[in-house]
Amino acid sequence: MSSPRQPVALVVGAGDATGGAVAERFAAGGYTVCATRRNADALQPLLERIRAAGGTAHGFGSDARDESQVRQLVAGIEADIGPIEVLVFNIGANSPSPVLQETERRITKLWQMGCLAGFLVGREVAQAMMNRPADHIDRLGRKQRGTVIFTGATASLRGSAGFAGFAIAKMGLRALAQAMARELQPQGIHVAHTIIDGAIDTEFIRTQFPQRYALKDQDGILNPTHIAEQYWQLHLQPRDCWTHELDMRPWMEKF
Repeated sequence: MSSPRQPVALVVGAGDATGGAVAERFAAGGYTVCATRRNADALQPLLERIRAAGGTAHGFGSDARDESQVRQLVAGIEADIGPIEVLVFNIGANSPSPVLQETERRITKLWQMGCLAGFLVGREVAQAMMNRPADHIDRLGRKQRGTVIFTGATASLRGSAGFAGFAIAKMGLRALAQAMARELQPQGIHVAHTIIDGAIDTEFIRTQFPQRYALKDQDGILNPTHIAEQYWQLHLQPRDCWTHELDMRPWMEKF
C-alpha cells in the first residue's frame, strides 16, 4: 500500500538568499519542497541543507519564462510528488541601467523574468489548486485550496533613477497579484504580495554596496531567514483574516 503523498511548497527562484531561506522554512514546517532555478546544479547546497535537517526536497532546472517548461514542471510535481499547496514566486530582475542607455532587449528580458514568469507560474499552479474540490482540507487542517505569494520590492511602488526596467517588471507583478487575489481568494486561494523595501543580506549587496552591507551589524539590512518567517506566517493566516500585501524593511530604512 502506497503512503499518502505529502503536500508541496513550490519555490520558484530558490536562490542563495530569500528564496533558499523560504524553501528551508517551509521544509521545516513539514512541506515537501520543490525548488527551482534555471541551473539545477546551483540548488544542490540548498537541497543538502534541507535533507540534513530532516526535510524532503526536490530540485528542478526550469526557465519560468518558458510556458511549456512551466506546464511540464507543475504537471510533473502534481503527478509524481504531491499537490502544490504553496507557491512562492521569487524571481528577481534587478539590473540597473540609465533609461537613455536602456535597450528593447534588456527591458523585454527584465519584464519576462520579473512579470511574465510570475503570470505563467501563478496561472498553472492556480489551475492545479482549482482542480481540487472546494472543500479540500490542506495540510494545516483548513478548508482552503492553497497559498500563492509573489515577492515584490520597492520598485513595485515607485520607479527610481536607473531602475526603469526593474520597476516595469515589479509593478506589473504587483498588478498581477492584485488581479489574482480578487479573482481567486473567493475560490479559496490566498494570494499575497510582499514588498521587500531595503537591502537584503546577499553576496550581491556585500560586493556591490559595501557601505550598505556594513549596516548589517546594526540590523540595517534584511535577514533572509526573517523574511522567510514572514512568508510562513502569511501562509498560516486563517481565511477570515488574510493579508494581501505585506511590506518589510529595516528599522532605519527611510520610506
